[in-house]
Order: sequence, then C-alpha cells, then structure tokens
Amino acid sequence: MQTAVGVFGGQPYTDGINVPPLMNDNVGDSGRPAISSLNAPPFIAVELCREHLGVHPCDKRRNITDYRHMFPAIDFSLIENDEDILWKPDIREKNEEVAARGLKFLEWLWTRKEKEIAVVTHSGFLFHSLSAFGNDCHPNVKNEICTHFANCELRSMVIIDRGMIGSDESSTNYPGKVPDGLDLPSDVADQKHPENGQAN
Repeated sequence: MQTAVGVFGGQPYTDGINVPPLMNDNVGDSGRPAISSLNAPPFIAVELCREHLGVHPCDKRRNITDYRHMFPAIDFSLIENDEDILWKPDIREKNEEVAARGLKFLEWLWTRKEKEIAVVTHSGFLFHSLSAFGNDCHPNVKNEICTHFANCELRSMVIIDRGMIGSDESSTNYPGKVPDGLDLPSDVADQKHPENGQAN
C-alpha cells in the first residue's frame, strides 16, 4: 500500500485540509511524511490480489484495523475479515490456486466503471494470474504477458473482456460480441440455406 500511495497519492499532507490522509506519517517506521488524498484517485483494498499465500510470514497481512489507522483514506470495505484468515503457517497456496484467485480478481475488476485502473500488487500474483491468458495469441505476445515483473515495475496492459462480464447492456444493436449463427455474407447464407432466405 505504501508503494501505491507513494506513486498515485497527492501532495504531502498538511493539517487543516478537510480530507483524510492516504497514509499517515512514519508508516512502517519509514520516516516518510503523511500523504494527502486531495485530488488522488480512489484507492480500494482488494483481498483477491494479494501475494502468494501461506508459509512465508512476509505474505501475511496485518489486521485491517491497523491498516485503517495507517491508511485512513483507503477503502477497506471489501475485506470481510479484520484478521488474515487466508494465510496459513503450514500450507503454501498452489500456483493454480493463485491463478484462479487472479481470474476472480479480474472478474471483479471488469465490474468497475473506470476505464483506466492501476493494480498495485505483487509479482508472483501477477505472473500466475497473467499466465492463464494469451493462449490464443502469438507466442511472442504470450511470452510478454507471462514475463515476471521486476520490483516496483510499472506496465501498461489492455485486458479485453471478450465475454463482456463487466459490461452493462448495450445501447446499440451490436454490442461487440461475436454474433450467433453463420459467419457468412447474407447472399451466400441464403444460397446455402434457402429455407431461411427471403422469397424472390
């Protein structure tokens, strides 16, 4: 969260501003000043896009109560449990489980109305999640999608929701989906299937 706030947050926080800080001063003994939420985009904490879970203590999160104090302007309302019930001290999440969680996160992401969204998370989560994509792409594109992220690396991606999971009803008669039925010009379709064509 410190990375997200540092990159996308507002100016240094000063007393007298009528908005809560995104991050209080000295969070994590960083010696950093507080960061204002003034003119900053919305920040939403989502449990689904956490790092590979289990065994490693560094992948266990603090209680949400602690985070709310450290990051007052971040929205933690989507996280149901104050304590970290997903992290297990003796069971490491399988790579396939990380990828499945990543797909659930993307399904949630597609329900958002914003067109440009920054996802600030961990490289392991991104690697396993994005590896589930691109099987219908050129091998060079698939390779690019599945390349590990460096520490604090920023990449821009366009992810297309072909099934339009997160879209509202279309206001046009062709919402961009692949149409049902034959993929032929109408005159050829009429010749091949005269019972469906119009009478001359």
